[in-house]
Amino acid sequence: SPVRNIEGAMWLVISALGFTAHTVLIKIMLEEINPVYGSFIRSFCSLLILSPVLIFGWAKLSTEKFELIFSRSMFGSFGFIFSMFALAPMFALPLAEFNALSFTRSMFVTVFAAFFLKEIVGRLRWSAVFFGFVGVLIMAVPGLIFPWVPSDGGPTINLGSLFAILAAFCFAAAIVLVKNLTKYHKPIELLIWANLLSAIILFIPTVFFWEWPKPDVWGLIALMSITGIAAQFCYIKGMSIGDASFLSPMDYLRLPMAVAADWWLIKTFPGIYTWIGAGVIIGATLFITLRERMKANRN
Repeated sequence: SPVRNIEGAMWLVISALGFTAHTVLIKIMLEEINPVYGSFIRSFCSLLILSPVLIFGWAKLSTEKFELIFSRSMFGSFGFIFSMFALAPMFALPLAEFNALSFTRSMFVTVFAAFFLKEIVGRLRWSAVFFGFVGVLIMAVPGLIFPWVPSDGGPTINLGSLFAILAAFCFAAAIVLVKNLTKYHKPIELLIWANLLSAIILFIPTVFFWEWPKPDVWGLIALMSITGIAAQFCYIKGMSIGDASFLSPMDYLRLPMAVAADWWLIKTFPGIYTWIGAGVIIGATLFITLRERMKANRN
């Protein structure tokens, strides 16, 4: 209903604010710690925050379809690591570009759904996927699309952009697996499993990058974990209340919020190719979303 859609939209606005704050805190935190350690400590602290749910018996962990749960956590873990590297000072990818590239998840989901879930994907949706990747190239390698863009010896790709795309790829795989797992597990169970297994998986490489953060950094880590869980909760809550086809475009609020965050952090706005590429990606993703809505209405 319209009222429930508005209520769901309010939850998603709060979620977008939470995810923006979460990403800003990650970027600030990474000035002090290694990205690999940052990925581990994020999952570990999130698990600590969620632990009362298990301690007080509010949720129980089932091992049904554990192979899918583990695969989902593997993809999520690599997604965290790639995200951390994209935002780390060594690559310094602006938040606006990172968020814009994260919207490619919808296109990767379409590809995964076609090949792994055996969903029927028509020519129009494949066209939308193609144009979405053109948008990625405009942002990441503008010289490949626009030959007049100055470059040193030909088109080059910013490694930060590449890591952001790889993160979107991994998170898309995780989303497809979650879509299957929600038939067997509650969202809170999947959230706990994801952080538990990610903490275990990421602990192994973290041993080689172990460092004790400064006391003031622990506050950033705690806030980062809290905002991440709160944003995820608000997103799940909002999507459970309203229609997914109506609410999905609300995710794009993260882009102007990220632009504002970039101005606050580094006093800069995205370049023209970031805006053009983001526009193409958002347009392609909106097309996919609207097609799904029309398809659902026909059924």
